[in-house]
Amino acid sequence: MTDPGPTTSVDLLIVGAGPVGLFGAYYAGVRALSTAVLDSLEEPGGQITAMYPEKAIFDVAGFPAIKGRDLVEQLLAQAAPHEPQYLLGHQAVGLERTGTTFAVTTSAGLRIETRAIVITGGIGTFTPRPLPAGGEYLGRGLFHFVPDPTAYAGQDIVVVGGGDSALDWALMLEPIGKSVTIVHRRGEFRAHPHSVELLKRSSVEMITDAQVAAVRGEPNIAEVDIDIKGELRTLPCDKLVAALGFTANLGPLMEWGIHIQKRQVMVDTMGRTTVAGIYAAGDIVDYQGKVKLIATGFGEVATAVNNIAAYLNPDVSAFPGHLSDYAPAEGAPAS
Repeated sequence: MTDPGPTTSVDLLIVGAGPVGLFGAYYAGVRALSTAVLDSLEEPGGQITAMYPEKAIFDVAGFPAIKGRDLVEQLLAQAAPHEPQYLLGHQAVGLERTGTTFAVTTSAGLRIETRAIVITGGIGTFTPRPLPAGGEYLGRGLFHFVPDPTAYAGQDIVVVGGGDSALDWALMLEPIGKSVTIVHRRGEFRAHPHSVELLKRSSVEMITDAQVAAVRGEPNIAEVDIDIKGELRTLPCDKLVAALGFTANLGPLMEWGIHIQKRQVMVDTMGRTTVAGIYAAGDIVDYQGKVKLIATGFGEVATAVNNIAAYLNPDVSAFPGHLSDYAPAEGAPAS
């Protein structure tokens, strides 16, 4: 993952380094397309790396369960023999077109010349929703994600939120924390019913119809005040996890001329957008009957990349053949 310099040129640019984008990089390599993968985050893996690397994922074909971090590592290993470039910490900003070539400029000043683009940006750039109080403690005990649960061992932990991420983190931290409390502003949790049932059977203290009113400590958080229907309760707190969801922003992609409806990129059965040469796959796309799953995104990006291969070279078929007939790329294990 070296610095490619101010300008780089590839056959295919993948915008988004989440699981779908990483699988797209593998398939692009299979089709002998030079590829760059662009992402505004500093690490590959997208939302999985940022939000729940230690969470088990149960709907990836072939794995009864796999941790998010392990899935990302396997996808990187799968694509590695094809040597895609990873341009991390770069947000796609400008788009120009000259003939059949696109030029994408990034927030960090890089220019990428490419013959085709596939957008796999999930929900776009996401920003965590702030707490009503205590935002100044960000990085000093206040966090929005839990990438490394071992940092929470033996500590008093307060998780704020009522969705899947909040409950997942509370349940994950329960065995290692000194205490775990979850605070939700409503009376009922909106997470998956199975997670709610697990929470009720756990030692996690549940405080509902409540919110964080004040945060104290110097330099790091030491305690929080919880407003419970107008009454204050003070809790010891070493780590405060604000899992209040996030706001999504498609940002400059809105200016690329592609058809976007209700913050979703509209595509056809080949994965094509309304701009020739630009395709999309994963959670960012929509069509009738769309089901937002990682498994769905894997199929969509494979379809898009194989159709891109035919778009770039009309003499080849979009069907890649059976991959078991391919000689493995150098460095890849033979089956």
